[in-house]
Amino acid sequence: MGHVFGAEFRQVENREHLGKPAIAAIAVRSYDTTVDDLWDAITTPERLARWFVPVEGDLKLGGRYQLKGNAGGTITRCERPNSLDVTWEFMGGTSWVNVRLAPDGAKAGLTLEHIAPKDGIGEEHLKQFGPGAVGIGWDLGLHGLERHLLDPAAPRDQKAIDAWVASSEGKAFVRASGEAWGAAHAASGENPDEARAKAERTIAAYTGA
Repeated sequence: MGHVFGAEFRQVENREHLGKPAIAAIAVRSYDTTVDDLWDAITTPERLARWFVPVEGDLKLGGRYQLKGNAGGTITRCERPNSLDVTWEFMGGTSWVNVRLAPDGAKAGLTLEHIAPKDGIGEEHLKQFGPGAVGIGWDLGLHGLERHLLDPAAPRDQKAIDAWVASSEGKAFVRASGEAWGAAHAASGENPDEARAKAERTIAAYTGA
């Protein structure tokens, strides 16, 4: 474990999901807030729009959601304030995102799993980029969540976000995240050279290098 730009822990697991081989990227964080407040931050449309992206749909168990310009899917589990599971449907493929919240001492802990199938649609993308492709994206998103919790009323400033991502600080964040996901991938059993190469391709894709 180690603190890298606020990320507390990353893990990559090979597992079965729905009877088929899959790979899971797991991110663990803790935030200086309550579990109830953290639940509201990740499930309330008004707050999601301030740190992630706008969401629309029938936002209840069994309902469909759509993130603006991003994934959509079905809410398959919704148990306030601890458990949220959704399908993640994007570019013709389906993966799964599971979020668990729990007290972590005086803070609120968050564990996010993004599970992707190893075969079918998205297989070539996974072979090229590895789990860091979603891992870096979630690290960026969870960084936004951290900033939101410091100032919940602040609106999302897309121009400022884009400028930060393009800055030396933003690129350093992406590199540190990508290298950490590459190390987690190698620790899961992937060939270290392959894991490192996939991480470098992912970092280049995010930074435009």
